[in-house]
Amino acid sequence: MTSTEKPLTGSVALVAGATRGAGRGIAVALGAAGATVYCSGRSSRGHRSDYDRPETVEQTAELVDAAGGTGIACVTDHLDPAQVRALVRRVDEERGRLDVLVNDIGGEHYVDFGKPLWEYDLDRGLALLRAGLETHLVTSAVALGLLTRRPGGLVVEVTDGTTAFNTPRFRETVFMDVTKHAVNRLAWAQGHELERVGGTAVAVTPGWLRSEMMLDVFGVREENWLEATTRPKTDGPDPADFAVSESPAMIGRAVAALAADPGRARWNRASVTSYQLAEHYGTTDADGSRPDAWRYIEEVREKGLPADVTGYR
Repeated sequence: MTSTEKPLTGSVALVAGATRGAGRGIAVALGAAGATVYCSGRSSRGHRSDYDRPETVEQTAELVDAAGGTGIACVTDHLDPAQVRALVRRVDEERGRLDVLVNDIGGEHYVDFGKPLWEYDLDRGLALLRAGLETHLVTSAVALGLLTRRPGGLVVEVTDGTTAFNTPRFRETVFMDVTKHAVNRLAWAQGHELERVGGTAVAVTPGWLRSEMMLDVFGVREENWLEATTRPKTDGPDPADFAVSESPAMIGRAVAALAADPGRARWNRASVTSYQLAEHYGTTDADGSRPDAWRYIEEVREKGLPADVTGYR
């Protein structure tokens, strides 16, 4: 982008859960649009979180810089209100404003697929609920005071599945079902309160995300991910369905376009997919495609039809 193509120049964003996945994609895209992005998470070069993954907040901040923005790495546990207060205080002291808050911490690491509630390890289930919901509540409760100093602030709640998709379906386990439903509701509730002060809250779900963790599941890298789609099906996700997946750039670009839209209040309290935002704003995934994974799930996977992503990306 040239300087005239950076609509978020001067804007300040905080992305909670920017270490990897959708959070990293959103942070980088906000940076590419000119924003200063505080990239927070628990994994740093000096310490890995219990996810035990190699991605760090420092790497994300460097990617934001490389994209043309200003990335600031902030090691923060968003379950600790004191740490979140310190982070928001730093943003206030250094920038004096907050324009975009993204709550992306998901807790998928704690999902035990197929385990009924009475067999689920309670500590593990509660860890999912706390990581996927409590972190969002803590961060918003602390950060919205700064964000609402100016009208026009945007809160993006990243979840898994829209309200319309999740409501008639059981989402894998009780803990995941409750957590992801609640994040959609949290965006809706925040939207009611923010509307009075000129703010906007939106819940956004990626489709089948090619996160670093998902790429590892298939044993591929982003550069050669399509190779996984031709493998025979075994236990676990169908490699043929993986062809409808999207990179973190898809949701990142869509959220950046939303943040740059002076009419973004039209989305207040909405629960939408990365595809819906991308279609509206004309953004795409990194390869120029626009995958519509949720429609594919409804029209192909749930109906037991042969995997075929034609017309879905």
